[in-house]
Amino acid sequence: MVQLPPDATNGTPPPAATSSHQMIVNAQYLKDLSFESPRAPQTLMSAREAPAVTLNVDVKARSLGPDVYEVVLTISAEARQGDDPVFLVELSYAGVVTLRQVPQEQAPLLVFVEAPRLLFPFARSIVANATRDGGFPPLLINPIDFAELLRREHERALKEQDGRGLQPPPLPPTTA
Repeated sequence: MVQLPPDATNGTPPPAATSSHQMIVNAQYLKDLSFESPRAPQTLMSAREAPAVTLNVDVKARSLGPDVYEVVLTISAEARQGDDPVFLVELSYAGVVTLRQVPQEQAPLLVFVEAPRLLFPFARSIVANATRDGGFPPLLINPIDFAELLRREHERALKEQDGRGLQPPPLPPTTA
């Protein structure tokens, strides 16, 4: 971090120093990785069209202490050629984040949207390398809208709880 002399900012601290909300990534790590190519080497030797790939993404979080969370981004991709499996890759990539001076209503946005957004490029690279190292072209996953994933999960929870007469927690407002 660059420190500016006080006279360079007319005696006021730089803008970054006045920001009160913080999300700190304490650690990030590969929690679990699995790659399967059940029909190799046949699938590697046959020159057919590109397989159909089904992609699933999930975000889970758990509290590790006051304002400290483990956020786990899970990505699974299954490639099939008709009914035949080509490959399956499953990844759980995690980070430990600390929230400082964050209003409680904004915490879910940081934990379920911003934290996975920061973890995603690393997870994407691991999936691409795993498929490439498995003998296939790298699977390059397009960017993911984690705010939309949170909204869909909230709607699913609403429908589930509606049937049981429970009140769901309010969804925090999103910011653009």
